[in-house]
Amino acid sequence: MNLITGMVIAVAVAAALPAQGADTAAATRDRGVCDSTSASVQGRGGSDREPVLSETHGDLPASAKGQAESDFAQTIQVYVHVVTDGRTGSLTNRQLADQIAVLNKTFAGGEGGADTGFSFELAGVTRTDNAAWFYAGPSGVNENSMKTALRQGGADALNFYTSTAGPYLGWAYLPDVVTKPGQVHLDGVVIDWESLRGVSTTYAGRYDQGETATHEVGHWLNLEHTFFGGCNSKGDFVDDTPAEKTPTNGCPEGKDTCNAPGFDPIHNYMDYSYDACYTQFTRGQSQRMRDAWLFYRAAG
Repeated sequence: MNLITGMVIAVAVAAALPAQGADTAAATRDRGVCDSTSASVQGRGGSDREPVLSETHGDLPASAKGQAESDFAQTIQVYVHVVTDGRTGSLTNRQLADQIAVLNKTFAGGEGGADTGFSFELAGVTRTDNAAWFYAGPSGVNENSMKTALRQGGADALNFYTSTAGPYLGWAYLPDVVTKPGQVHLDGVVIDWESLRGVSTTYAGRYDQGETATHEVGHWLNLEHTFFGGCNSKGDFVDDTPAEKTPTNGCPEGKDTCNAPGFDPIHNYMDYSYDACYTQFTRGQSQRMRDAWLFYRAAG
């Protein structure tokens, strides 16, 4: 893909009714960086998936590509912020450790994909009872106040917020947005607490293995959706992900929406497939994340 129109927000989709008191976002949003202008989002119980976006954003500069070496290795410090409404949303230290383990497995190629060179280490946990923050969606006053109050570390630290994630499974902003002055506080990923492994049956058989976080951290590291740009030759800026016109629901083997080599990459973490369908990042995606790390985040 050459350009993306949008707020450059990554938002996950789910299927449940929106929580009371959720922020009304300025525009509907998706489960990752939205990839097209034909959009609208499937929220909890809705039938739409993607938002109509409004801001342009493009590929890494040519000078930033290919800079990461093949032996690249980076451990990312993770600050988890568990936000509840005082009754719902609590997570145990074991559940948080299990989520970090999911990130380490998926980014190391433990389900059959490429080893990206990234690993994750829990640096700290905060616990906050605040109903307004718990039900907050993207781009609202409550997101701003929550992140301003809780964020820790620099651009090289992952702030990982658990809440209802508004009407979505999660969201994240791409690094080219949140490394700009005035936007830094928005950096991080927001994840629906019920999508963590073994926490709830709300998304059983769909989004219950903790891999919503893998998807959103992929965006945090500058990956687009595999279906970004549709069948456009530039696609998601990654050469080894087959072209894909539409996001995937479930795990439909043999899905093929573009007249181009390869079936749709339904097993890729940057599609919309169910968690059990996910198995991989590609080598090209690994290189893109590594290069983006050096360009946007390595300085902290």
